[in-house]
Amino acid sequence: MANNDSKNYKLGMIGLGTMGRNLLLNMADKGFSVTGYDKDRKMISKLEEEGKKHNLEGFDDIESFISSLQTPRTLILLVPAGPIVDSVIAELKPLLSKGDIIIDSGNSHFTDTNRRVDELEKDGLHFFGMGISGGEEGARFGPSMMPGGDKQAYNVVKDVFDAVAAKVGTDPCVTYIGPGASGHFVKMVHNGIEYAIMELIAEVYGILKNGLGYTNEEIYKVFKKWNEGRLQSFLLEITAEIFLFKDTETQNDLLDQIKDEARSKGTGKWTSEVSMELQLPIPTINEAVSNRDLSKFKKLRVSLEEAFGKKDTKIAVTIDELEDAFYFSMISAYAQGMHLLVQASKEYQYDLQLQEIAKIWRGGCIIRAKFLEDIYQAYDKNNALEHLFGDAGIQNIIKGTLAGTRKTISACINSGLGIPAFASTLTYFDTITTARMPSNLIQAQRDFFGAHTFERIDKDGVFHADWNKLS
Repeated sequence: MANNDSKNYKLGMIGLGTMGRNLLLNMADKGFSVTGYDKDRKMISKLEEEGKKHNLEGFDDIESFISSLQTPRTLILLVPAGPIVDSVIAELKPLLSKGDIIIDSGNSHFTDTNRRVDELEKDGLHFFGMGISGGEEGARFGPSMMPGGDKQAYNVVKDVFDAVAAKVGTDPCVTYIGPGASGHFVKMVHNGIEYAIMELIAEVYGILKNGLGYTNEEIYKVFKKWNEGRLQSFLLEITAEIFLFKDTETQNDLLDQIKDEARSKGTGKWTSEVSMELQLPIPTINEAVSNRDLSKFKKLRVSLEEAFGKKDTKIAVTIDELEDAFYFSMISAYAQGMHLLVQASKEYQYDLQLQEIAKIWRGGCIIRAKFLEDIYQAYDKNNALEHLFGDAGIQNIIKGTLAGTRKTISACINSGLGIPAFASTLTYFDTITTARMPSNLIQAQRDFFGAHTFERIDKDGVFHADWNKLS
C-alpha cells in the first residue's frame, strides 16, 4: 500500500538519523506503508524530502505518531544505546496497548535487552532486540539483520525484514536468531569480529608501509588485487579506496593527514568482557580492542620512541607470504567469534544456528566476505561443530597458509614492527592445536600455595599434595 493511501501505517520508526531514515526509505521502496518520528524537525524534513516519491510523512508529536499506526502497533527504535533507549520506552509506555511491539535496533548491550524484555512483558508489550549491520548504504539498500527474542512478535514483521534485507541469490540476509537477547548478542560478536579484521588490515598496512616501503598507491594495488581473490570482503574493498583519496585542503593523500588515534563506541570491549565471563579466549579480538586503546597514548608513544630510538623495520617477505598471514589471521578471527557464539548458546540457552548466522553475514553486513561461504558450508554440514578449526575443509585452507604466516610474523617481530593481532593469533593457533599445555605447572603452583587441588591424567578424582615435604 502506498503511504498516502492510509493513515494507518504498518510500522513506525523512532529516530530518523542516518540509519533510521535510510531503513525507512528502504521499507517504502519495498511497498510498505511506514512513517517515522523524531523530535528534531530537520530530520523529519530530510525524510520527507528523500521520500517524496512515496509521500513519506514524519511526525514530531509522539501522540499523533502513535495514533497513526495500525494495531497492534509495531515500532522500531534506532536511537543511541543506553539511557536514551530507556527514556524513549518510558515516553512510549503510556501511549501503547497490550500486544504492541517494540524493536530495539540499536547497538544495545544484551543484558539491557534482557532487562527491558522482562520489564515490558509485565505490561503486556512485546520487546525484542535486532542487530543491524551494513552502515548507511546497507540500511538504504539491504542490510544484514539479526532479530532475536519474542518469536511471535518477530513473525508479525518477518515479511518486512525479508523484503528489506540484503540478498545473496534469493536468500534474505535475515533470520530469527533465537530467544532472549540473542539478536543483540550475535550483533555484538559480529562487531568484535569487525574490530579484529580492521586491526589486521591496519597491521598489514603497517607492514607494507614500514616493513616493505610501499607507497599508498602501491598499497592500493595490493589490496585491490587481494579483493579480487580469496580475500574478497567489504572491509578490504573500502580500505583499498582510502589509499587513493585526496585531501581537499592539502591535495595530499587524506590518510596521511589523519591522526593515528582510533576511537570506538564500546561494542568490541563488550565482546572481550563477555568472553572473559564465559572463560572462552578470543585473543585476536582482544588485541584489536587493546590496540585501539593504545593508539590514544600518542604523546607517550612519541616520547618512548625518542627514548628507545627509531627501529629499522625493513623486512624480507613476499606479498604472497603476507597474504597468507592475513588470510590465516582473518580465518582465526571468524573462528574465535563463532566459538564464542557456541559457548554463549550453551550458557544462555540461545539455541543458535551457526549455519544460519554465517548465511546472513554473507551479504549486507560490514564483515561480509567470500570466506563466509566456507564458514556457512562448514556449519551447514555440522551445526554442532564446536570450533571452526575442526572442519576438514577449513583445516586444509589453514595448512596452506602456515608457512607464509610464520615467516611474515617472525620477520616482523625480529624487526620490531608492532603486530599485536597477528602475533596473538598465531600463538592462539599454536596453543589450541597443542594436546598437552604446560598449564599442569600452574595448577601445581596453585595447589602448592593455596591448596586449590588438581586432577590427574591417570585416574579420576580431585587431589592435593603436601608440597612442603619437598623441603
